[in-house]
Amino acid sequence: MSKGKILVVDDDRLVLATLAYGLAQAGYTVLDADNGDDAILLAREHRPELALLDIRMEGLSGFDVAAYLREHLRIPFMFLSAFADEETIAKVKELGAVAYLIKPLDIHQIVPAVESAFAYRPAGQDLAPPPAVPAPALQQRPALDMVSLAVGVLMHRYSLPRAEALERLQQMAGASAGLPLAEQAARVVEAV
Repeated sequence: MSKGKILVVDDDRLVLATLAYGLAQAGYTVLDADNGDDAILLAREHRPELALLDIRMEGLSGFDVAAYLREHLRIPFMFLSAFADEETIAKVKELGAVAYLIKPLDIHQIVPAVESAFAYRPAGQDLAPPPAVPAPALQQRPALDMVSLAVGVLMHRYSLPRAEALERLQQMAGASAGLPLAEQAARVVEAV
């Protein structure tokens, strides 16, 4: 029995094959595309519950695909990217991604993020993307989204595996007079 249906989009065929295989081994039904046009066609036909999108691709970018998924199909998405610059982070926040993971990643880091996204949905319901929120309103964003972004930033900045990055974020929150994790995560993301 499948844990859920996921669309994986990356123009690097090796990355795409690795992700598709790893997610299938973890129990998910995987649809894969190596470009944005095919991704949209697959999403319209098969209605996945989550999409994992590379950002920079020829033709339609991951941002273009995400905007379409959000506006027309209400399919949530997370980004997998090698880029963590300020402009990219701002666009990720604007689009309302469920998570933002920095490459290089291995499947053992991606599967927990996917499982967290599926666990976040109410029982018996599809994942629903958070509404688009302007970047200054970070405190209003869902906690899972902000924590995932912050963990991705820490993974990239300190070359940590996901679990250690989350632990570091939790330690930072505790060291800051016991701040809630989501608030510390917002501070980390704002600092970027």
